[in-house]
Amino acid sequence: MEKHWLVRPENIRLLWRAFIGILALTVAAELFVQHHAYFGIDGYFAFNAWFGFLACAALILFAKGLGAFLKRPDDYYDGRDD
Repeated sequence: MEKHWLVRPENIRLLWRAFIGILALTVAAELFVQHHAYFGIDGYFAFNAWFGFLACAALILFAKGLGAFLKRPDDYYDGRDD
């Protein structure tokens, strides 16, 4: 059986390169846009990219911590008498 196209290693590398290229283009496009900073820090170059990345990383860390706190054993429902 042939692997799905998203599982093949050559396609994974191609997708990573495409995503990194798109992200680089969006950051480079910021050179051509005039910014109106409302706060001091949001006027820096590529602030939106860094803010989005750090917010996503913080959400992932929070979700991992919450998952460790809420995790139950695999046999949690096996011993129950209903």
